[in-house]
Amino acid sequence: MTQHDDFHKEPIPGLPAHLPEGENILWQGKPERTAILRDALHSHKIGIYFFVLTAWKLASGISDRKTLSELAFSVGGTVLLGALALLILFGIAAMIERTTIYTITNKRVVMRFGIALPITFQFPFSQITSADVKRLDDTKGSVVFSLKEHTKISWLVLWPHVRGWKVAKPQPSLRAIADVEAVATLLATELSAAHKQAPKNVVSSAPDQTKTKRPATTSVGGINMGRANAKTA
Repeated sequence: MTQHDDFHKEPIPGLPAHLPEGENILWQGKPERTAILRDALHSHKIGIYFFVLTAWKLASGISDRKTLSELAFSVGGTVLLGALALLILFGIAAMIERTTIYTITNKRVVMRFGIALPITFQFPFSQITSADVKRLDDTKGSVVFSLKEHTKISWLVLWPHVRGWKVAKPQPSLRAIADVEAVATLLATELSAAHKQAPKNVVSSAPDQTKTKRPATTSVGGINMGRANAKTA
C-alpha cells in the first residue's frame, strides 16, 4: 500500500502519476451522493430521530395544555434543527462525492479522496486477500477489501471509505457505488488473474429488502457476491 497527500497536479484524474507501461485503467467511479448519505452518514436514522422527537414534543405539549404559540415554538424549533442537521449531512455527502475517485487498473485499486486533507491510497492486488459485496439496493453497494495482516492503515484516515466498526483491522471500501455487481465482477476477474486463479461464475442475490428469490451465492476471485445489508458506518 502506498499513499500520497497531494493530487493538485494529477496527470490523470484520480491517479498520482502516469501509469507504467502495461498498466491500464479498467474502471473509475465515485460514491453516489444519496447512497453515501444513507450508508455512511445515516441520514435516515437522523431523520427518524427528529421525527420521533417532534412527535414527542407535540404530544407532551398537548398533554401539558400549552398554547398554540408555545406548541409552534417548541415543535417548530425541533423541525428546524432536524432540517439543518440533514442539510449539513447532504452538504458533506456532496463534498465526498465531488472529491472522491475510485480507480481499478489491471494491477491495483486506487482510492483518491479527502475534503480537508486530500490523500490517495493505492492497493496492489497482491495485498488484497478477499473482498465482500455489501448491497444497498438492486444496483448500488460497496466492495469491501480485506488486506494482508502486515498492512498498516488508519481507519480514521480512510473514513468513510472503509467498513464500519472494523477499527482494529480496517477494510478499505469502494463505498456506495453504482453498478456494484458489474464492478465486483470486473475486480474478481482481475484478482483471479493476479492470484492465478480461475474465476467462477457470479451468482448474486437480491438485496434483503426485496422478496426476489435467487440461487445461493458463490465466491468469485475472492469476492463474495451475495446478500448483505450495508451495516457499515
